[in-house]
Formats: sequence, C-alpha cells, structure tokens
Amino acid sequence: MVLTHTRYQLLETIRIPIAVIGSAFWPAASMLAFVVPFAGDDPVSATYATASMITFAVMSTNLFQYGVGVAADRAEPWDPYLRTLPAGAFPRFTGRLLAGLAMMAFSVLPVLVIAALFTKATVTPLAFLAAIGVTAVIAIPFILMGLAIGYALPQKAAIVVAQVLFFPLAFAGGLMTAPGQAPGFVEHLAPYVPTGGAARLMWATVTDFPFDARSIASLVAWTIALAGLAVWAYRRDEGRRFS
Repeated sequence: MVLTHTRYQLLETIRIPIAVIGSAFWPAASMLAFVVPFAGDDPVSATYATASMITFAVMSTNLFQYGVGVAADRAEPWDPYLRTLPAGAFPRFTGRLLAGLAMMAFSVLPVLVIAALFTKATVTPLAFLAAIGVTAVIAIPFILMGLAIGYALPQKAAIVVAQVLFFPLAFAGGLMTAPGQAPGFVEHLAPYVPTGGAARLMWATVTDFPFDARSIASLVAWTIALAGLAVWAYRRDEGRRFS
C-alpha cells in the first residue's frame, strides 16, 4: 500500500512538468548566479555555499511539495474518499513522505553537479555520507511546516503563504551569505530560525564549522512545534470534513 501511494504521488507530480522543474530551478539558479562567480574559486567558501544551497533546496522543495501539494489534494473529491478507506492514514502519509524525499533528491542533485563541475568545493567521502543523513534530518521541520500549511489553508492561500515564507526564511537563516558575513541582525537571528539551524548543522557536517548547540536546540524545538501544528491542522481538517 505504501509503494502504491508513493507511485501515485510521484505520477501526479510528474504529470505537471513545471512542478518538477520548478523544484530544482531556484537552488540551481542560485548556485549559477551567486556561488559560481563569487565563491567558486575558493574551496572553503564554495563548500559553505554549496551546503547553504542544499539547505535552500530542502526548504523550498518541502514547502511547496507539501504545503501547496496537500492543499491541492484537499480540494479534490478523491482525498475525502481516500480517508474513508480501511487502510488508514499511514500508507498515504508514508507514500507522500517518500515521494517528497524523491523530489527533494531531484532538487539537490543539480546543486551537487554544479558544485562538482564549476566550483572548487571539497568534501571527504565520510563527510559526504554524513551529509546525506543530515539532509534527511533537516528536511523534517520543513516537511512538517509544509504539512501544517497544506492542512490548515485552502489551495490559493497555501500558495501565497509558501511564497511569502520562501525568501524571508532563506535570508533570516543566513543562506544568502557565508558564515559571519550576513548583516548583524541576521547573524544574531539565524541560529533561532529553522533555516539557520539547518544550515549550521550542514556546515558543521561538511566543513570545520563548530557545532552550534543553540541552533541545534532551536531546530529540535522548531521540529516539535511544527509537528504539533501539523497534527492540529490535520485533525482540524478531519473534523471539518466529517462533522
């Protein structure tokens, strides 16, 4: 059942090519426009920037994949029918999660290819393997954020909210600059927003950037809060449909 729902979700996404292309466009475009010309020749800066762009890809893919995707599904009569089936919610949620992770991998891949071909970013094999696991970990709060948006809002509102959150989260998390080079207020704020915590965990995984206990604690707190918000939004939507 899980694989069936995963296949269904992927087919639904692939049938709209712009959704697939769009998820990979912004991170790749940001790499080509900002990282390659300004940091590509410096191994340290290029490695930091690549880690930031991976975080950027994780955030953007999950915000739109889950936020807009869930809201769009709720608008279709097929979704209420699926909720009545005896299989329960687990196969649907797991299928959506696996499909989202596949789309996230597709979004991250161009960033890695551009970094390998056009920059001097370097990473050890062990750090690269660790970064794969960290990428999955930092995806969790953004998946939950997307689910909260998707279940709490109608489709048109979900699109607007996802778009409004997109760049402010990237800027506030310090994804647009190297460590220590963001405006002062961003440097102070970044460890306490989910993008900043995620980026710092990525930086510490692939470079000698020190692990920041504040940002990791903040990321855990955001994950718990967003999980609660996503569950509340789902139950609220469930209650509205079957009340």
